[in-house]
Formats: sequence, structure tokens, C-alpha cells
Amino acid sequence: MNRLITSIIYFAVTLVSLSLTACDSNNDPAEISEINDNRSEIIIAGSTFASPFFEKVLQTYEQGTKFSYHSIGSGAGIEQFITGDADIGTTDAPINEKEAARLNENFEEIVVTSGMISIAYNVEGLTDTLKLPRDVYTDIFLGEITRWNDPRILEVNPDINLPDSAIQVIARSDSSGTTFAFTNHLSTVSPAWKTTFGATKKLDWPGKTMEAKGNEGVSQRLAITNNSIGYVEFGFAQRLGLKVASLENKSGKFVLPNNETGDIGLVDEFYSEAEQVVSSIADPEGESAYPIVAYTWALIRKKYETPGIGSDVRDFIKWTLNEGQSLAAPLHYLPLSKEIIQAEQEKLGLYTIE
Repeated sequence: MNRLITSIIYFAVTLVSLSLTACDSNNDPAEISEINDNRSEIIIAGSTFASPFFEKVLQTYEQGTKFSYHSIGSGAGIEQFITGDADIGTTDAPINEKEAARLNENFEEIVVTSGMISIAYNVEGLTDTLKLPRDVYTDIFLGEITRWNDPRILEVNPDINLPDSAIQVIARSDSSGTTFAFTNHLSTVSPAWKTTFGATKKLDWPGKTMEAKGNEGVSQRLAITNNSIGYVEFGFAQRLGLKVASLENKSGKFVLPNNETGDIGLVDEFYSEAEQVVSSIADPEGESAYPIVAYTWALIRKKYETPGIGSDVRDFIKWTLNEGQSLAAPLHYLPLSKEIIQAEQEKLGLYTIE
């Protein structure tokens, strides 16, 4: 427990440092419009999943234009982009038809990074790695499996002494791209999940689920809650020293998240040349593929009302797609493939971004 508390303090200090360096990142959507009114900086708002990546990018990107990143969740980031309070929105869920209609086609989605969603847990005294079959982890989040010593968990973990204690599920409270990617996966592997909840950015969680805001909130809540389990971007779990489960993939193999298994998962990506859109990956192929991976998109406008912003935004996205990819792996994100980078750069070239 002392190690976890130390990790939490370190993680909090690191987040503060990153935020200050990244031009005072802010988690309150209501305050973004006030900052945006003076046009002294370019506002990026959205994904908590990718926030450490973007904050590192902003630390490293050496240009005269000032940028700031606001880790408010994909749903809020999309909304702030639509209303014009953010110049760039970031999301781990592709924009939907209703959101696109509100933008009158004045937008483009650019894939900028990718990563893994881990199922992290905190069971006091448990140092071994848990194996979780697909039907088991789905039923935990459905509220069908409620105790750590459930026979279905013990069956695949015979050498682990699990307590006769209630499982405390922790999930996102806000509109979340991480939740979308996670529930998109669950909908693919579980007919029960698909008919009950489906793939969504926000839902009414079953049972006594504890909710927290952002990947930051979920990971910190996991770290201080005994007998808990939750879904969180892998890097957040790593920075807090949380245990993560080895998950059964489509091939029936149990796989831990890491850069190698995540990259194998991305090999299953679908790329539509007609629409030039990378789809979300619900259930990757590959014997050693980690089963829950996600992309993050940057939402940019084809035409910006304020002169000069468009070219600054385009230069920033180009840099992120190229030099910025070297920053991904040390933070436990997955660098984009050369094919995706080339395709996303071609998108930028289709428009005269003003």
C-alpha cells in the first residue's frame, strides 16, 4: 500500500509538471472559451487516453505558436471542437453522423497515435498476474461475476489465492473514447453486452459500479480501492504501478499489454481507401495480439475563421505524425505505421487549410 501511495504522489506531481509545461492544461470545458477568446494560443481539447502523449508532444514541439492541451475526455473534446471553443479536438471514438452534421463537413479526422486499454486491478496481497478469459472479464463488467473467488476466475488461475471478497468495478463517468473502444470490444466478443449496452462513449453502469472522471481518475481510484478492477489506458496503469490482467485474445491465447503485443494487434487494422478512414479495431487477429487497442484522432477544420490558425494547426499535425511518433513508445503508446502516417498526411494535402 505504501508503494501505491508513493506512486500516486509521483503520478500527481508528474501530471502537474506535464500540464504546466504544456501551457497550463485545464480540465474544465467551461473555461476553455475564455482562454480561446483572446486567440493567444491554439486550444487542443479532448482525449484523456492520449493526454500524456500530447503533453509530451507540446513539451517537445519547438515553434513560435503557443498550444495548450485540455484533458477533458473525448466526448467533451468533440463538443468543444464543434462549438469552436477548441481549435483541435481529440477523440478515441470516430465522430458520429450527428456530430459530423453539426460541423457541415468543415472538418477532417486525422489519426495521430494509438495505444492499449488494460484491465487493471488492485487486490491486496496479490502479486501474481491474473488471467481473464473473454467471457469472464465481460461478465465482470456486466455485473454477472461479483466475487474474486468466483469458480470461473479460479478455473484459469488455479495457483492464485483469491479472496472471498466483492469485486469493486471502477468505470468512467464522463463521455469517453476509452469507454467507446472498450465497449466496442465487449460488444464484439459478447452478444449479451451488445444487446444490453452496445458500443458507446457513456452508459449507465450496472450494479454498484464506482465511477470516476478521465483515465486519470479511474487509475487513481483503482490505486486506492482494494479489491477493485477497471479499464484504463495502459500507460496510466504503468505509471501508478497497477497490476494488469493477461487477457484472452481472439486466438485463445492469454496476452499481456506491451508494445510488441499491441503492435501485433494493430496489424489487424482496416483501412478504407475510398473514405481514407482508419476504423476502430474491435477484436484484433494474430496469435500474440493484445485484444483491446485504440486509435486517437485529431479533429481539425478545413477552414478556420481566424487567419493563420489553419497553417499552424497543419504544421503541428504534420510534426506529430512524423517526429512526434518517436515520443509514443516510452509513454506506452504505439507508434503509427508508415502506411497510416502517409495516408493521414495525404488527407492534409487534400485541402487548403486556412
